[in-house]
Amino acid sequence: MTMYPVQHMNRLTRAYTAQDADTRLRATLAAGTAPLPDDLPALITQCCVEPDFFVRDMLTWALTRHPVEATLPLLLTELNSPVPQAVAQALHTLSKIGDARAFPHITDAHLTSTDDEVARTAWRTAAGLAAPADRIALAIRMTPQLGRGDREMQRSLSRAFLQLGESARPALEEHDSGHDSGHARTTLLMLDDPDLGFDAAEYEAH
Repeated sequence: MTMYPVQHMNRLTRAYTAQDADTRLRATLAAGTAPLPDDLPALITQCCVEPDFFVRDMLTWALTRHPVEATLPLLLTELNSPVPQAVAQALHTLSKIGDARAFPHITDAHLTSTDDEVARTAWRTAAGLAAPADRIALAIRMTPQLGRGDREMQRSLSRAFLQLGESARPALEEHDSGHDSGHARTTLLMLDDPDLGFDAAEYEAH
């Protein structure tokens, strides 16, 4: 998490000390409705500690209301935070901004993070930001995660591969054997039939 000097305290500082999530939500809504440059440090810092899902979602929205040139450097810095929530929230916000300049900053450490939320958000964000020329290599980087975690975790990875489209096929076919073959085969079936859901594809794969 990036620490900011005291002089950056502003209209959000007091609201973010409130125990009531609605107070924090309203303050964030106001910050996004009428964005001010001085709000950025407080918004970024709150992403690291905010416990409420809806407030975190509003924080992302508020950040997207600011110029990309102002938010992008701050979010890229957060990708190096030792706090998993800060990293996951930065990745999520980058996915919403959609600026491809963030793609090279999504590292293997993010894609293989032991924190499930960081990893799943990194998969989705990287797949969404990757240029066509980068998609085959990204699929290869993600295939070691096949078979990881519970069904929801595996569903998240499959969705990321589907975002990559046909670029993911060679890597998935290479892994269509061994301990992760079921997950690879499930994803290949979904790639063949976009209307096939994860549950049906998983059943057919086995």
